Amino acid sequence: MSTPAITVIVPGRDVAAYAPDALESLRNQTSTQWRAILVDDGSTDETTRIFQEAAADPRFELIRHDVPRGLGAARNAALDRVETPFVTFLDADDEYTPQALERLVTTISESGSDLAVGAYVRLRPGVDGYVEGPVQPWVAASTSPARRGTTLRDHPAVSGNIVAWSKISRIEFWRRHDLRFPEGRMYEDQVVAQRMYTLARAIDVIPDVVVRWRERADGSSITQHKDAVDVLADYVAAMRDGIAVLDAASQRTAATERVRLILEMDTPPLVRIASTHDDAVYRRIVGDFVRELTSRADADALAINPETKGLLDAASLW
Repeated sequence: MSTPAITVIVPGRDVAAYAPDALESLRNQTSTQWRAILVDDGSTDETTRIFQEAAADPRFELIRHDVPRGLGAARNAALDRVETPFVTFLDADDEYTPQALERLVTTISESGSDLAVGAYVRLRPGVDGYVEGPVQPWVAASTSPARRGTTLRDHPAVSGNIVAWSKISRIEFWRRHDLRFPEGRMYEDQVVAQRMYTLARAIDVIPDVVVRWRERADGSSITQHKDAVDVLADYVAAMRDGIAVLDAASQRTAATERVRLILEMDTPPLVRIASTHDDAVYRRIVGDFVRELTSRADADALAINPETKGLLDAASLW
């Protein structure tokens, strides 16, 4: 086995149906320069056994939380144990593409950048299993064409790539800036992603698909429960706080790009849910957020497509 260059942090809770595929995607990497830290976040199913069996391989280290602490705390616990130059993340219900680590490590090693960002696709339930979808437009805008040594100011569209697991970064970068994931909240990666973009001296982007992001057939993913008020509240807070990070760093173009993307992609589904939701609190949260963002959009003269604008105008009255 080659000397590890990168640590892959793999958190999971009750993901026994998916974890074997995630771990196998790691074992099948074309690069052998990795180690992995598995974080079992208080699982009650077979995830514990799957992770324990994987840890018989010296490339895997296991952290076990007796009670669930959340993705942010799980990732932070593993970050404290990273000893390699580079770190990345893979949720235990997702999968790597075979050359993911090789492409990311090679890119950042050659460029000297703090951070490298790759593309991703969704795995959606199909008739005969999960089906891989295309690279979505906002993902392509953030990672294509390939760039080395760019910055957020020069490439503001990268701010749309807000997930934890499509990136590789230097562990020294995390420690120099005391980067940590928020704990006790959902959508914890959005603020961290924007902090990384604003703090990085140089960023690489590659159009290669590095992760297949699973949309679970049983509907148990957090992203599949946006009709719940508590999930909505954390979701809106994460988007709002991410924009605030960009504003605080005087990244106006990136903040404007992020507002445009949220208005066009994130808010229409929330407005549709809110229009028939039986909880007035849900409608109030959506209405407040829509008014806030449309006010910014108007100030920046952002063009919003007519169908979306109609939805937003209706929501602004809530």
